[in-house]
Amino acid sequence: MKPSVIPFKPSRKKIDILDQTRLPGKTHWVECKTARDVSRSITKMHVRGAPAIGVTAAYGFYLEIYSLLKNGKKITKSTGKDTKQFLDSSRPTAVNLSWATSRMVHEMETFFSENSIMPENLTDNKKIQNQLLTQIWKAAEEIHLDDAARCLAMGSNTADLIMKNVPKEKLNILTHCNTGSLATGGIGTALGAIRVLHERNRINRVYADETRPFNQGARLTAYELIKEKIPATLVVDSMAAYLMQKGMIDAVIVGSDRITRRGDVANKIGTYMLSVAAKAHSIPFYVVAPLSTYDDSIETGKEIPIEKRDEKEVTHIGGKQIAAEIPVLNYSFDVTPYENITSIVTEKGIFEPSGS
Repeated sequence: MKPSVIPFKPSRKKIDILDQTRLPGKTHWVECKTARDVSRSITKMHVRGAPAIGVTAAYGFYLEIYSLLKNGKKITKSTGKDTKQFLDSSRPTAVNLSWATSRMVHEMETFFSENSIMPENLTDNKKIQNQLLTQIWKAAEEIHLDDAARCLAMGSNTADLIMKNVPKEKLNILTHCNTGSLATGGIGTALGAIRVLHERNRINRVYADETRPFNQGARLTAYELIKEKIPATLVVDSMAAYLMQKGMIDAVIVGSDRITRRGDVANKIGTYMLSVAAKAHSIPFYVVAPLSTYDDSIETGKEIPIEKRDEKEVTHIGGKQIAAEIPVLNYSFDVTPYENITSIVTEKGIFEPSGS
C-alpha cells in the first residue's frame, strides 16, 4: 500500500516541500536548501503533522551540514546541537521533531567518534566530508523509511482492534485534522488505519471534521479521502457530538503530536472536545501514533508545551477577514486525558492508558 500523495521530495541537494496551505486549490512546491528554509516551511505549515515534521527536520539537518561544507564554512562541536535547537523551535508541541533531530545529532557525533576526527578538521578534507554527508543522509532516509513502515503496522493494528471490538460489518468513523499521507512519511496514522479498513471493505462512511481554524480536515483529509475513493462526508467541528447522539458514529480515530508517560495525548485543538463527547455516548476513542510520539520525560499533559499561533488564522480565510476586530486566543493543540482514551495504537501493538 503506497501513499496517495507525498508531502515532500528529498534529494541530496535540496528538499521540495508541498505547500499544504494552498491545497486543495493549488499544487505548489517550496524549495528548501538549508535548515532555515526547512524551519520556515514547518513554521508556516507548508508541511505539518508530527511524523512528517520529524522526517522533514531530519532532511533539513542534513541539508544544513551539506550547505555549510559546500560553502567552505567550518563545522564545530556545537554545529549539530545548534542545528537541532534551531529546527526544534519551529513547532514545539510535536515531539517527533526533537526525536528526529536527536537521532541526527547522535549520527553526526558517532561519525566523529568512530573516525577519531575533530569537526573543525573537515574544512579541507573532501573525502571525510563526503563520508559524513553520506552517513547523515542515510540516517535521514532511515527515519523516512522507518516512518513509512510504522504507518503500515499502525494501520493494520488499528484495523484489527476495531474489527474485533466494534461489532458491525460496515463502520462509520469520525476523524479530526489530517493524519494521512500528507502528515507522515507513509500512508498515515489515523487516516492510514482508515485506509486499511477501507481496503478490507469495512468502511461505510468517514466523517471528517473541518478542523478550524486552519481547516486541515476540510482541505487535506477531504482531499486524501477523495483520492482514495473512500466514502466520506465533511462536517463542521461543532456537529460531531450531535452525530454521536444520533447514533451515526461507531468509533473516533485521531492522531497525536505528543503522548505522556501516563497516556495523556496532545493533538490538534478540538480533540479533547471529541473525547468528552465520545465518552458521554459510550463510543470508542482511539489514538493512532508511532512510538516516536511518546515523551518519556513528562508524566502528565500539563507539562506539554502548547503552541499559540497567529490570530489571523482565526480572523482570516484566504487572506480575507471574516471576524470583527477583537483579541483572539489561538491554541493550536489541546490535551486529552488518558481516562478519555479507549486505546492508543502504535506500530508495536496496543496500549490501554491506565494513568500509571
